[in-house]
Amino acid sequence: MKTSNIPNRLIKEKSPYLLQHAYNPVEWFPWSEEAFEKARIEDKPIFLSIGYS
Repeated sequence: MKTSNIPNRLIKEKSPYLLQHAYNPVEWFPWSEEAFEKARIEDKPIFLSIGYS
């Protein structure tokens, strides 16, 4: 996967798994009310990753 020079919101997480995706050019959200609220507002489903490392 391509990486970006600009981190996404996962850069603030403590999990090594989440941190390894902090520079992906994807608008990832950690498990949070913010993620659910955005999904509700945009009427989009949640794509949940439980990790695979």
